[in-house]
Amino acid sequence: MSVLVVDVGTTGLRAAVVRPDTTIVGFTYEPLPPTSPFAGLVEFDGVAMRDAVLRVAHTALAVGGPVRAVGITAQRASTIVWDSRDGTPVAHGLGWQDLRTVGECIRWKQDRNLIFAPNQTATKLEWLCKNIEAARSPHARAGTVDTWVAAVLSNFTVHATDTSNAAVTGLADHAALARHEWSNDIVQALDIDPAMLPRIVPTIGVVGEAHALPGAPPIAALVGDQQSSLIGQGGIVAGAAKATFGTGGMLDVYAGTATPQHLARTKNGTFPIVVYSQGDTLHWGSEAIMLTAGSNVEWLVSDLGVLTDAATSDVVASSVESSDGVVYVPALIGLATPHWDYGARGTLLGITRGTTRAHIVRAVLEGIAHRGADLLDATERDTGLRVERLKVDGGMSRNRVFTQALADATGRPIDICRETEATTLGSAFLAGVATGVWNTLDEATSLVAPLRTAEPRSSAPHARISRAQWHEAVRRARGWIPELSALDF
Repeated sequence: MSVLVVDVGTTGLRAAVVRPDTTIVGFTYEPLPPTSPFAGLVEFDGVAMRDAVLRVAHTALAVGGPVRAVGITAQRASTIVWDSRDGTPVAHGLGWQDLRTVGECIRWKQDRNLIFAPNQTATKLEWLCKNIEAARSPHARAGTVDTWVAAVLSNFTVHATDTSNAAVTGLADHAALARHEWSNDIVQALDIDPAMLPRIVPTIGVVGEAHALPGAPPIAALVGDQQSSLIGQGGIVAGAAKATFGTGGMLDVYAGTATPQHLARTKNGTFPIVVYSQGDTLHWGSEAIMLTAGSNVEWLVSDLGVLTDAATSDVVASSVESSDGVVYVPALIGLATPHWDYGARGTLLGITRGTTRAHIVRAVLEGIAHRGADLLDATERDTGLRVERLKVDGGMSRNRVFTQALADATGRPIDICRETEATTLGSAFLAGVATGVWNTLDEATSLVAPLRTAEPRSSAPHARISRAQWHEAVRRARGWIPELSALDF
């Protein structure tokens, strides 16, 4: 039998049924963009999310059901609190991009030497408990989006999260995660009632039943979206890496079962993550972050009017052989790995009177590719692993100019995923292994083959010059707003 996957992203959610041969049927998508009441604030409507989850799940099942299991994958760290008596959210949820707790993060570091980032769950939940009276009720329950979706699908009989999601909340250190527990010291410091937190469960394993769906299939996997994408592309051996290029970009690599010394940001700006867990065994990896990727192309479309739509960027960029010396640094809201410079800003260099629209579009795509190479370099330095080839998914993976530029910048073959959203496959594999659709993850991931591969071109001298120009452009882009560049989380 098949597996239903519910995947809740930052701007929309989808459901699909995955067959044992990895064929995807019943794919259903609904946009659900977050709201921003003020600059720096990002919220989501938990009721709208609940209703949309049920709609897409029922629609997918109507085409592809019945199923043996349900897998849930979701955006990470976004936080919601609800009343356990009726399942009603006590306020809008706070999205992972929400920056209202920047001041609290600075205060915790100065006063207690506790390191939190505003994109983690920890200070978001602290803020909700301080500012929303109902969040302090003994009936209040909290969780990240995976927890909320599991609660909705189970008719609120399941209150759980898995280790891959718990690891990026800021509420559990590596030692606590090994015990599938929250860190008592952190929870107490933030004055959070432990009773409101979900139980931490292995990624692979049945946590309850989806009573809101026909036949009440078991909920058999919870997993973060980036980890699910890595697994969905076969990233379960040391050195296997994937990069997802959507609105932003994430590069994740599988490292193995050795526990890292800490979960804090490492020397070159990457973070240890839990890729997945099975039983008592945690499988670790590393993650590098790009704040803006496809949003740079959207900027060309929506704000500059340079393109009619994002898809035409490939055609326009391919009309010229190079950017003719134009270099673009995609730092519209700063630079993450390896620099973590929130004051860096987008930079366009090398323009002449002969620069055309095509040169600029190509420079934007190549700039995103060079950022991808930065992420790969940082990951290899921090982990000591050699990534022989890079798997790529996300909307930008269909852009041939971009994927070729990524191959050239990294010097590695780029395997383009057959599915633009590999998260669906990864979550299905995890839930399917838990319920016998596949015997092992090795068996499941062996069924995955890339759509195509972009090979690095042999123009090594040109590539070296291009990287040298790139590093100089990044140097000029950094520190543009010194006050923001001084922030360090």
